[in-house]
Amino acid sequence: MGRAKSTGTAGALTRTAHLSDVGVSGYTSENPSKTGGHRSVRSTPAAILSREGIAHEAGGRVIPLAKRKIVVLIPAYNEESVIGDVLRQIRLAGYPDIVVVDDGSADETYQKAQQVEGVIALRHFLNRGKGAAMKTGIEAAKLLGADVVVTMDGDGQHDPGDIGRLVSLVDEGYDVVLGTRVMDRATMPSWKIVANKSGNFFTWLLYGLWVTDSQSGFRAFSRRALESIETRTDRYEYDSEVIREISRHRLRFTEVPVAVHYTPYSQGKAARQSLKNGLKTLFRMFLNT
Repeated sequence: MGRAKSTGTAGALTRTAHLSDVGVSGYTSENPSKTGGHRSVRSTPAAILSREGIAHEAGGRVIPLAKRKIVVLIPAYNEESVIGDVLRQIRLAGYPDIVVVDDGSADETYQKAQQVEGVIALRHFLNRGKGAAMKTGIEAAKLLGADVVVTMDGDGQHDPGDIGRLVSLVDEGYDVVLGTRVMDRATMPSWKIVANKSGNFFTWLLYGLWVTDSQSGFRAFSRRALESIETRTDRYEYDSEVIREISRHRLRFTEVPVAVHYTPYSQGKAARQSLKNGLKTLFRMFLNT
């Protein structure tokens, strides 16, 4: 699917107002660093309002928190056995606006996603890669008028109960919130810890920004971030390329620990991601620097 031209969201945001319209001054304050790798940022007036439970910032405008649109985006490939349960759990957690992009699956992932009420299911007829599926889904979310997009994996390893924690930080004024997995041998295989730390190192080496978990798929993006981030790659290197874009556009970001549920199913998928594929990803990262 080619890159769609983003349309305006005036119709969806008719109740918004400029900061000056609601009499908010230009007061700023330094937000101290917090645990979990949070980065220090200067608070915007909209961020101050959000901490009071009043408003969310989107493109320099203030949107009442109750009216902001949160879209959960899931790229999926051969997930027919779990995708239905994953989507229903997200809806039960209070997030009914879900976009699934089936990236050319050989099974019935697309059909299973279509069967879940309220889910918008899109499909690539060929397997183009995670990055391509993410870009298709983000363009769809923008066309739907999303103020916040939360991305999650389709294999059930992420806890929908953590979505609110990521969204609340976007409401505070962050452009990108990165969910970070606890790299503990008690909960994560040793080889995966090594692979993730290697990914962090090469992401830092190429893009100059150190993050705790550069390969995590559990993230939240503000509308400003969605409009700013431009990526070129279509496969797993996409996750690291987003880190480059955070640095390039000086987006405000933070990190927050998230729960991860490793099951025999998700572990089996991870095991099929071979060393050869990892080297291919690294090569493409260097190629697109």
